Amino acid sequence: MSTVTGLSSPPNETAGLSRRFYLTAWRWHFYAGLYVAPFLIMLAVTGLIMLWAGVLVGRDGENAFRVTPGQSVAAVSKQASAAFIAVPGQVVQYIAPRTADGVSVFRIDHDGAASMVAVNPYTADVVGQWSRRDALYDLANDIHGTLLLGTVGDRLIEIAAGFGIVLVITGLYLWWPRDGKGLRAALVPDLSAKGRQLWKSLHLSIGLYVSLILVLFLLSGLTWAGVWGERMTQAWSTFPAQKWDNVPLSDITHASMNHGGIKQVPWTLEQTPMPASGSDAGIAGTPQGEPVTIDAVVALARKLGFDQRFQLAFPNGETGVWTIARDTMSNDSADPLSDRTVHVDQYTGKVLADVGFADYGLPGKAMAVGIAFHEGDMGLWNLVLNTLFCLSIVFLSASGVVMWWKRRPKGAVRLFAPNISEPGPLWKTGAVVMLAVSLLFPLTGAVLVTVLCLDLLIIRNIRPLKKALS
Repeated sequence: MSTVTGLSSPPNETAGLSRRFYLTAWRWHFYAGLYVAPFLIMLAVTGLIMLWAGVLVGRDGENAFRVTPGQSVAAVSKQASAAFIAVPGQVVQYIAPRTADGVSVFRIDHDGAASMVAVNPYTADVVGQWSRRDALYDLANDIHGTLLLGTVGDRLIEIAAGFGIVLVITGLYLWWPRDGKGLRAALVPDLSAKGRQLWKSLHLSIGLYVSLILVLFLLSGLTWAGVWGERMTQAWSTFPAQKWDNVPLSDITHASMNHGGIKQVPWTLEQTPMPASGSDAGIAGTPQGEPVTIDAVVALARKLGFDQRFQLAFPNGETGVWTIARDTMSNDSADPLSDRTVHVDQYTGKVLADVGFADYGLPGKAMAVGIAFHEGDMGLWNLVLNTLFCLSIVFLSASGVVMWWKRRPKGAVRLFAPNISEPGPLWKTGAVVMLAVSLLFPLTGAVLVTVLCLDLLIIRNIRPLKKALS
């Protein structure tokens, strides 16, 4: 029986459009994967290196040393003096031990370089020293963030992250059970399959299980990126310095406390101006009338609840402040809800600002938790999960290449992308959806529009080029 024109389509026509939409999604998935897969492998491998280097050696190298706990801890000023004697220069940072058998670490700047000095907190003896940010963790971090190409590398990775979102959306559409297959067939890989079908089954099932985590990783990573993060998302999510009543502000921001590609300041504070020393502002901090020394500031930190590991940055310049900080992103703790930054006037010892997790806006809270999760800082479960996730990403990227290689004819001199007939209404709908998703991320959208224009104006009109890319 025929259907009424305009109310429904013949079954074979509907099936044809559905199949065309499937092939179109597959084609999007294929081309996005060509660009994204190498970046995903790089991010997963360097992520694994950073994850385990942080566990085995420590972000700042402190885990390479262990001491025998004593009955009493030496004054931090005495420890700092020992570090200074070992490496003459300007002491600019103190990192408190995480455990009873851990070492105190001091950063000392000298001759345009920075060194880290490990000190036994009980005897004030120097037990080791090394160049700051000169380890395997730091090399992996630089590759992870910029490909060692600076701003250009950052932009290339940001583009890849945007296309990664497209890859996940199209992948989930391709994964959705169809042709009479139940949900179990998609959730559980068919290990009895052979050849390309086995690779496909594993790719689909593993891809489903890691898709949500991948989106979280891509979004949290994008928020550190130069365009989507710093110029858009972070700009309107910055903690307002106006919350610090009657506190003079410096001309520099919290981002000045970062060093190179290493992020040490909570995301929501990076663009917030630093408070300035040299006024009567603030609330009671160190004992009034006594010198504002490192020992006094460390004692204040303990009084305020900074137990175990925290970081203390020394004042920088005449208006600089003492900054007491603990955040999960810097591996100070495993609980992002305990993140806290306190600024102390270097002259009066008064507390000028005290910002904790509860003070962050919703995006700032999301980033505090998201980055901690991204870096595997939230405990053993996070470490194990991130390890499995990174290995899964390497497998998904590699299996995509294997499936393409097995599908292409021997001796083929073209990409052999999934082929579709002339575009129809569903193709146009899919293009609009993908374009809208991509344009949420400016760089990715710009690249997408450029590619579409090249395809329409150049590639389609040059037969050899069209054949090679098809």
